[in-house]
Amino acid sequence: MLDLPFSSQINFLEENELGKDMVPKRIFFTKGVGKHRERLTSFELALRDAGIAAQNLVRVSSIFPPNCKLVPRSQGLKYLHPGEVVFAVVAENSTHEPHRLLASSIGVAIPADRNTYGYLSEHHSFGETEDSAGDYAEELAAEMLATTLNVEFDSDRSWDEKKEIYRISNKIVRTANVTQSAVGDKRGLWTTVIASAVLIFD
Repeated sequence: MLDLPFSSQINFLEENELGKDMVPKRIFFTKGVGKHRERLTSFELALRDAGIAAQNLVRVSSIFPPNCKLVPRSQGLKYLHPGEVVFAVVAENSTHEPHRLLASSIGVAIPADRNTYGYLSEHHSFGETEDSAGDYAEELAAEMLATTLNVEFDSDRSWDEKKEIYRISNKIVRTANVTQSAVGDKRGLWTTVIASAVLIFD
């Protein structure tokens, strides 16, 4: 225990427990697309498509919490309540150019040691297929995790070659992505795509 007065020790313990309570226990991926003449409304429709329009989203950065369980979207949505403040990693992209290809993607890299943290990445692009955008987001997350785990790799190698290096290292157990792509509305309506990793504390 730190050399603190008794009352300060109690405050320290309480704050430490609060910090632990703020570590999410579950996470799920979702995605959506929306089209409307107003950009903001197209974003709202994309959130509805993703099933998270009734929540107050707080965007957070890119850490996959230790011992966090990845659950299917159908299961994750059951934990959410209308008006709830929900923390999420969100990637979004919009266009009102007809026929323009756009994508948003969230990548994840999960360490073999579940007591340590992994990484989530956000990626959005134009002119990139859904598969290409997803692979890129996945690769970003894996590279960030690899650097924290001291896994040596050549950044110039292909993603397939890197995946094999990560597998052999036995330090990265899984990489994945969720990606939403779309083509800009031919009438010039705003088209918005989102991908999100939603954090759950229950």
